[in-house]
Amino acid sequence: MIDNEIYWADISYLLPIAELLIVGYCLYRFARPFMEDKRGAFCSGAVYVLTMLVLYMIPLHFDYFVAHSIGILSAFLVMCRTDRRNYEQKIFIAVTFFSLRWFTFAMAEILYDKLYSFAENTDYMAEHLNMWFALYVGVCLFYLLLGFLFTIIGIRCILKAYKYKYAHMAKKELLVMVIPSLMGVVGYEIMWYYRSFYIGESGKTPGIYDMLALLYYMAAVIAIVVVIVLYQGIRTQQEEKLQNELLAAEMDRIRQHIAQVENLYHDIRGIRHDMANHILTLERLYEGNKAEEARAYSTDLKAALAQMTGEIKSGNPVTDVILQELKNEAEEKKIRFHSEFYYPAGTDVNAFDVSVILNNALQNALENTEASETSYIFILSYRRNNAYMIEIRNSFTGALRWDTETGLPVTSKEKAGGHGYGLCNIQRIARKYSGDIDIALEGGEFCLTVMLILE
Repeated sequence: MIDNEIYWADISYLLPIAELLIVGYCLYRFARPFMEDKRGAFCSGAVYVLTMLVLYMIPLHFDYFVAHSIGILSAFLVMCRTDRRNYEQKIFIAVTFFSLRWFTFAMAEILYDKLYSFAENTDYMAEHLNMWFALYVGVCLFYLLLGFLFTIIGIRCILKAYKYKYAHMAKKELLVMVIPSLMGVVGYEIMWYYRSFYIGESGKTPGIYDMLALLYYMAAVIAIVVVIVLYQGIRTQQEEKLQNELLAAEMDRIRQHIAQVENLYHDIRGIRHDMANHILTLERLYEGNKAEEARAYSTDLKAALAQMTGEIKSGNPVTDVILQELKNEAEEKKIRFHSEFYYPAGTDVNAFDVSVILNNALQNALENTEASETSYIFILSYRRNNAYMIEIRNSFTGALRWDTETGLPVTSKEKAGGHGYGLCNIQRIARKYSGDIDIALEGGEFCLTVMLILE
């Protein structure tokens, strides 16, 4: 009899510890996609577990709700310490997980009570008194399993709904996102208080009340997910609007480049019109034995032609203008610019699409290359069978954060954020031609490779 009591006491003592380990792991799984350093997410979960174990084992009597508040606050501080950015988002993680943990394990406890109550009233248990300990162990495992499953399902739904995990969260956005969690926790406290009061007074679990409470906790989790889905939908529309605005600006730049090409042709026609006079002038200078003047005149004429037509000859006048313009900008910033780009003439590739790729890629390279004696931008194009490849390389000393959803560097206004929305437009063009893009960052060099499939 004494041994059975010890076993019962051991299980009762170990059950909260097992629950804490499960909750700590779930917190790690929840925080991991939002943090650059995955070790920070692990540390936050570990600190939560250690904090709760200390509060569980010391002889002070903490309210369970207060104890978990202290635990999640400790985890929040660790997250802020290991990843010093986007603190509003970390508040969202802490508040949302705190509320989710109460809802999911409250649902598990209600089902645990119902299962235990059903089993203890069966004839089998009345006839097999030696099975009560096994029953207790079984329903405890059932409780832990349900709590874990409910929490993981809730986390996966939230993470799937939350698309922009690396985007900065504004204070107003934080307020909107945490209201369902905060209101849900208030409702949880009220309902759980009356449930505990009823059990204490009557000695049995309420029937219909538990079912209503179960539905409330499910609705609270759904409300959190729905608010995230709706808000992320709004953000997606804003992102699409911004990308459309950027594309419209890109089209305006292309129109300007086309206008420059038209002006170039106009100037060339003017030179061709005056070419007879230039030739006549040179002949007269040579006839008059004025070779030095003739050479100077021809040098000036060559310089005028080079200034109008530019140094770069890519095989397409629009891409010539774009490359020449960006070359001039790079040289003004003391950045070496070298081009071995050639337009794929005679293919189905549209000049506008190539112009979008060049503008976005080279503008990104120009903005994220620091001026120094060794800084450079290099562009190359070549064909491999039916694949047309464009490579843009630039010296880059920063660091990139990657969006796990898109596989692209995270858009940011900060310098370290590197290459932004332009990459989305480049990828869209590449996929239009059944190709894609590849990004590599190594040895202080950022390399963007664009592949277009030619028909």
